[in-house]
Amino acid sequence: MSIQKLRMFLLVSRRGLLPSSPPRVSTIFAYSSSSYCLSGQNEYLASETPNFHLFRRFQYSGKGFCSESGAKGAAVCWNCGYVAQNFAFLVCDSCRSVQPVDQSIDYFQIFRLEKDYDIENDIIEGRYKDWQKCLHPDLVHSKSERERNYAAEQSSLVNGAYRILANPVSRAVYILKTAGMDVDEDKTIYDPELLAEIMEIREAVEEALDPQSLIQIQTEVQEKLKIWTENFSKEFRKQNFEEAYTCLQRMIYYKRADEEILKKL
Repeated sequence: MSIQKLRMFLLVSRRGLLPSSPPRVSTIFAYSSSSYCLSGQNEYLASETPNFHLFRRFQYSGKGFCSESGAKGAAVCWNCGYVAQNFAFLVCDSCRSVQPVDQSIDYFQIFRLEKDYDIENDIIEGRYKDWQKCLHPDLVHSKSERERNYAAEQSSLVNGAYRILANPVSRAVYILKTAGMDVDEDKTIYDPELLAEIMEIREAVEEALDPQSLIQIQTEVQEKLKIWTENFSKEFRKQNFEEAYTCLQRMIYYKRADEEILKKL
């Protein structure tokens, strides 16, 4: 190498345009909102360009950590830098640290379910119990205050998600909203035949003299609720969201009638 070329190389190196140890560097491209991250045995330094982030990967030894933002679409443990393999990242699979609530995930992802109206109650109940085993206050009392707060927030999220998805009517409301429908549960249906039927049911409930009469009325109401629930499922699966919404409105009326009967039993 000539003196002139050597001077140029040293000048460029001082300005940071060349890595000091080329053999130890491998360059990868990624889209990320984080500019600095240490994870496991690897250190990533990012330099932003107009179109992408350029990451240079260096060997690193020591305990890893990472910014909680991580790569877009991927959750990264705040404690050990582990990159989650699924969207429902409530507890780190590597170090078992409780994670902060991610508001971007939906209720189906929390229970590792396909976004489908028809779900098996046994599956969602089992996964709900699994999450509660990880997040129950009695099980996280020895953890840091940060993790206890995270656990309380995650537990609240899981409880709310379970209540919504375990109930056929609230699940229908939720899944229509996730499909972009504007759902108003209190909207009055202008269907004279349905409204007249609901009025008759309420009058029959008020006039019922014994539990057996109420149970008979309840059986009829629950059967109609079941029919409209099945109709909702069919229309939603066909992506007929307006028709599914019509089914949902009737489900809501029959569900409320069923709840009124339960109050008297």
